Amino acid sequence: MNKRQTAAQETRRKLITAGLELIKENGFDAINVEDITKKAGVAKGTFYTYFKRKEDIVLEISRAPFSEIAKELQDMQNLKIVEKLCHYFHRFMECVESCGIHVCRQWTRDVLDPNNVPENKDGQKWAYDFDMLKQILDNAVKHGELKENTPVELLTHIIISELYGMMTCWCMSDGKFEPLDWTDKFCNIQLTAIFKQYLN
Repeated sequence: MNKRQTAAQETRRKLITAGLELIKENGFDAINVEDITKKAGVAKGTFYTYFKRKEDIVLEISRAPFSEIAKELQDMQNLKIVEKLCHYFHRFMECVESCGIHVCRQWTRDVLDPNNVPENKDGQKWAYDFDMLKQILDNAVKHGELKENTPVELLTHIIISELYGMMTCWCMSDGKFEPLDWTDKFCNIQLTAIFKQYLN
C-alpha cells in the first residue's frame, strides 16, 4: 500500500470514528455530515469521496467489527465449540455495546422490514450473522466436535434469537438491560445445556 492509499484509508477511518462518536453522544438524527467532517478534522467535501450519506457510516459499523470476530475464530482451532461460541457471543455483544445504544436503535429501525430496506442500509445483516454462526456449527460437525445429527439450523435460529433479543431489550429498556452482562450469563447458564447432548 502506497502513501496515498494509506492516507485515504486513515481519512476514511477518521470519518467512521467521528461519526460513531457523534451518534453515540447525540443520536443519529441530531447530527449531519458537516458535524462528522468537523469532528474528523477534514473538509466537508472529503466525506463524499468515501460515503454518499451519513447512513453509510451506520452500514460500515454494522459489518466491519463482525468480520474481525470471524478472523479471530479461525485462529482458535484448539478451543472447544462451546468456548468458541462463548467468545463469539461476548465479542458480538461487545461490538454492539461499544457502538452505543443510538447506533443499535438506528440500525434496528433501518432493517426491521427487510423487504423495504433502501440500498444504503444493511438489510442483509441478519442473514450475515445467521450464516456466520451456522458456519461455526457446521465446522464443528465436520470436525467431529458435534454429533452428525446436531440440528444446526435450529440451534442457529435459537442462538441468533437470543442475541438479537438482547439487543432489542437494551433498546427498549433505554439502556437499563445490559446486553454484555446478559450475554455472559446466557453463555454460562444456557449455552452448555443447549449443546450438552450434541457434544462428541
